[in-house]
This record gives sequence, C-alpha cells and structure tokens, in this order.
Amino acid sequence: MKSASSFKHQFASALVILTASHSTYAQEPALEEVVISAALMASDGNRVSTSSLGDAEKSLRAAVHLEDLLTVIPNVSASAGASRQRFFQIRGIGERSQFIEPINPSVVILQDGVDISGLGAALTTFDTAQINVLRGPQGSLMGAGALAGLIDVTTSGPKHKAEALVGFGIENYGGRRADVIANTGLTDRLSVRLAHQRYESDGWIDNTFLGVSNTNHRDEHTSRFSMRHDYRTDVIDVGVTRLDIDNGYDAFSLDNTRQTLSDEPGEDSLKLTSTFLRWRHSGEAIDSQLQFSSVDADSIYSYDEDWSFVGIRPFWEYSSFDAYERDIERTTVEWRLSPSEAGDLDWVVGLYGREDSETLGRDYTYLASPFDSSNDTDTWAAFGQFSTPVSSTITATIGGRVERREVDYRDSAEVSEKFSDQYWTGNASLEWQMSTQQSFYATLARGVRAGGVNASLSSALLALVSEIDVTAYASRTRFNEEIVLNRELGWRLRTTDGRLRATLAVFSMDRDDQQVKASLVIPRADGSTSFTDFTDNAATGSNRGLEFTVDWLPSERLTMNLAIGRLHTKFDEYINVDGTRLSGRDQPQAPAWQYRANATWRLSAKLTVSLEATGRDAFYLSDRHDVQSPQADLLNANILWENGVWSLKVWGRNLTDELTVTRGFGTFGNDPRKDYALEPYYQFGEPRTVGATITYRFGE
Repeated sequence: MKSASSFKHQFASALVILTASHSTYAQEPALEEVVISAALMASDGNRVSTSSLGDAEKSLRAAVHLEDLLTVIPNVSASAGASRQRFFQIRGIGERSQFIEPINPSVVILQDGVDISGLGAALTTFDTAQINVLRGPQGSLMGAGALAGLIDVTTSGPKHKAEALVGFGIENYGGRRADVIANTGLTDRLSVRLAHQRYESDGWIDNTFLGVSNTNHRDEHTSRFSMRHDYRTDVIDVGVTRLDIDNGYDAFSLDNTRQTLSDEPGEDSLKLTSTFLRWRHSGEAIDSQLQFSSVDADSIYSYDEDWSFVGIRPFWEYSSFDAYERDIERTTVEWRLSPSEAGDLDWVVGLYGREDSETLGRDYTYLASPFDSSNDTDTWAAFGQFSTPVSSTITATIGGRVERREVDYRDSAEVSEKFSDQYWTGNASLEWQMSTQQSFYATLARGVRAGGVNASLSSALLALVSEIDVTAYASRTRFNEEIVLNRELGWRLRTTDGRLRATLAVFSMDRDDQQVKASLVIPRADGSTSFTDFTDNAATGSNRGLEFTVDWLPSERLTMNLAIGRLHTKFDEYINVDGTRLSGRDQPQAPAWQYRANATWRLSAKLTVSLEATGRDAFYLSDRHDVQSPQADLLNANILWENGVWSLKVWGRNLTDELTVTRGFGTFGNDPRKDYALEPYYQFGEPRTVGATITYRFGE
C-alpha cells in the first residue's frame, strides 16, 4: 500500500504540473461546458462537489451499467452481493445490501427526475445523455434521504431532426450487445425518440458441480420512449423506461475462486417500468414546473445459501435456499415555482408528495412457512431556496425542506409498526467570485436519513423466543434517524481560453446516531445458526476528505483528465450489539484514496486512442469483521475509428487482470469439509474484459 506521504507528494506534483502548463498554449478548442441539472437552481453546481459523466466516459469504458464507470468518480464506491454492484456509497456513506428490510436510502437515485432509489440494478447507461453525482447532503432537494449524496441520470431526449443508429458488440465471456435508436420530429412542435438495447454475458463464473459457465450470467434489456411537445410558453415532456433484467446470481465459492459448487444457483432479476410527465410553463413573472412520475418494479433475489451441493460431506452438511420477491410501487408529484427573469434575488419554492408501497415475499428453507411483509410510506414536503448577492463578488444562498413521513409496516411474523416522523434538512453557502476564472465557496448542509423497523431481526427473535432469551436484542428492533452535518470548502478554476478546468473540495462530515449495518449470528437449539442483518445506531462518526479534479487540453489532439479522492472515516464511538468495541475503527466501504488518470490522443481525423489508470486503497467490507477489499490498480484502454456514419471501437477493462473484491464475509463458516471453521469469503469483481463494438448512423 502506498504511504500517505508518498501519495501527498504525487498529488502535489500533479497539481503543479497540470496548473502551471496551461498558459503555454492559446486559442485552441475548449473543454465542453458541463451543466449540472440535478439541482434546485442552475447555479447549485457552483457550490457543491460534483462529477459529470457523458459520452466520453461511457465510450472509453464501453459501459453498460453505472458499475462500469464507478472508478471515474472520486470518493464513490459500491458493493455487490448480487449480479451487479448496485449498492452505492458516497464519501463512505451508503447501503451495502438488502434482504428483508425496505431501504431508506443514503444515496438517492433520480432518472429524469423519477426516484428509483434502492433499485441500483436499473442504472443501465444505454441512451443516457449525462450522469451527475452530487457529493454531500442534498436535503433541500430530496429531504430525509440523500444525506450522502445524489446520483442523477438524464436520458437522451427527442430532437426534431430525423436520425437513427444501429450498433452491435462482442466481448469475451460470451458478451454481446445490440442497440437500436430512432429519433424524428412528427410535426414542428412534436418529436419522439425510441431506443432499445439488449446486453448478454455468460459471466466469469464456472459452476464446476453443474459443469456450466453461465450461472452468473447477465441478460439485460433496456427500452426507452420519450416525447416532447413544445408550444410557445409551454413544454410537455413524456418519458417511459422499461427494464427487463434476468441475471443469474452464483458468485460465492467455498474455495474463494471463480469456480462455484452450487447445486441451486440463484437469480437477480428486475422488471421495472418508470414513467414521467413534466409540464414547464414560462410566465411573464413566474415559471412553473409540474412533474408526475411513477415506478413499478418487481424483483427476485435468490441464492444457494450453502454454496455447495447435497453430498459434499454426508451427515455433516446442510442445504438451504433463500429467495426474496419484492414489488415496489412509487408515485411522486412535485411542483416548483421560480422567477421568469434573472434578478438580484433568485429563488425556488415547491411542494412534494410521494406514496411508496413495498411488498415482500420470502421463501427460505428454514422457515416453517413463507414470510411476507408490506411497508407503506406517505411523504409530504415543502421546500425552498433563495440566493442573493451580498456584494459585487459574494453571493449568499440558503435553502431548506420540512417533511412529514408516515410509515405502516406489517408482516406475517406478527410484527406491526405504525409511526410518523417529521424531518428538516437544509443548506447555507457563500460563493465568492474571485475573478472571471476562479471562484470559492463555503457550504454548511444538514442531511437526514429516516429511521425505521428492523423487520428481519424482529421476525428472527419471534422465531427464536422459545429457544433462547431474546431480551438482550429487543431494543434493536427499531432504529432512529441519522443526522449528518457537512462543512465544505471548494475552489473552481476555468481558464479564459476554456482549455483547463480544475475543482477542489475539502469536507468534514459529522454523523450523529450513525446508522450502520450490523448482523447477529445466533445459535439455534439444533446447532445451526441464525444469521440476521439489521440496522443499528452507532453513537457518532466522522468522515473527512477531499476531491480534486483536473480536465486539460494541452494541445488540439490531446486531452488529459485527473481525479483524486482522499477519505478518512472512523467510528468515534460505537459498541456493536455483540459487545465488540469499534470506536476509532475505519468505517466500511471507505477507501482512504482513489485516483483516475486518463489521456486521449486524437491521432488523426478518424482515429482516437485512450489510456486510463484507476486505483483505490484497501477498505473494510463490513462493520463486524476485519475482511477487506484489497488495494486495486486497474488499466483500461480504448481505440476508436470513425469514418462518416461508421464507427468501430476496440476496448479493454482491467487489462492487467487485477483481482478485485466487491463483497465479503468474515465471521461465519460455510464449508462442511472444514467443519465449518470461520474463514473469509469473497465475491470477485470483473477480470480482464475486452471487446469491440460497431455502429452505423442514418439520417441528417
């Protein structure tokens, strides 16, 4: 592992070289302007740490899902325990798994303004125009969620011109993809767009017991439809996304290899339909935006719990299968008002309402009968933000949100909880325009993650009450809200010629009643164990660090990008439910450093080559054990040939075949051949993957 002093020296050298060299060039093409759409105000992107990913990043990685792009973004990580890394963390805060409990998200996910939080598998990148990541609490925007940050996806909208695209791709491990996009204007005012992609891969797992290599396969269909009607002062947008994901889940091996022994491989599927209707009206004094959206998602998550087959060790083995079928229905309405003309006072106010209904059916070998639950949540909120200059160079902004949330939870284990909570979140900032090229900001933000019910623990205790004394665990069946206070200083630079852009954000986050994912291993009377995940409240925690990015055009043919994340997290005070004292220990899913360096050369009008290096430090995978994901340094490359309407891309990810870990366990034994001795188990990330894609464009 690289020492802190060595890393600081490399960071300082990169900063000096990149910022000192730009003045030797002049009057050449500028970097593309980046607009952050996921905000209450257009200017919010100037006072929060953000990353924006577009076609360049997707093309370089040949990205199919957001997990393919994660290492581009400083201080953002993800965990798997599924067919994809679909649980996200920002600055070390975020969920790492989901079983029985509904998720109150620490990282909110929006797609065209539609809230798809908790459905990370839906983040396929096909026909997306931009992916924005906002780091730090976004409470004024999303209330009792997004205390870690926000992932916002904008899909490609319809245009008036007639155009179409078809594309095909292949890759190793049986990977293949097919894309179709069509766009046209039906009238002078009405335009539509249709897009569809199918992606398939056998995966990189071999099931040696069954003698097949596709039990961890991917089969993902993404379909999008959008329509825009633009008439004078009114614009109406309609969008529909349909996802049909039918992935296998067979990832853990008793031998910690990519060869599994499961006789009942699992499934990680998602059927999702999301829709939105947005009406924007430009008035003489006030603009209005009204959006209705809905989400209907059905998922199945199942796995072979013993990771083996019947007969691996007769009279000593166990065999069990666990399956979760979840149905989510979510309806949201939001209304915003803002001034039509720019003035000294910029403002936005609005109302928000959301209905969530989540039902779960669990079929588990050790349950006497299937388990089912329902969780209904109604949320109402009012929000506002105001920004005004306090001098010729300094602007002050203040925003806030008040929210009421009503929860009704019931399940077949006779757990019933009905409660309501009120939350408030907000932000205040000062922005100093130091010159036409540089600005500085200071922001204070308060974020909240809602409390809830530990349904899995409650049901487990009810099942065990006749076997053990459960009173020691009874106080853990509910958990409280978590509050985060974020202090952030930021600096932004954009040179006059537009060829160098740099950002730096330094932050300090204090976490009160910190929500942590804990688990209990409780012995049953028959000698087996009950392994139960639940959410606990640690007393306090702290997350501090920085994000630094540079985008530079040293010449007409060369583009360079650098991103660095530094993160120091710890539990200030925390004793786990099993009595383990974790005070002072690093929080999980929080690598101390991350980096990304990329260079793109345009060798000719037709040929472009990109080379990229990314890396991150080792980090703990859980609160309750010492298993870590090791340090990883990856190399990616891309060769793009374009000739008019044709383009051919040859690409590679993880070219050095670095071994990465996306999920891990460390405090239970699962191998009967070793008498169930305690040992770590790992889910491995993507090995070396290479492929090629070809596209053809029709139309104007």
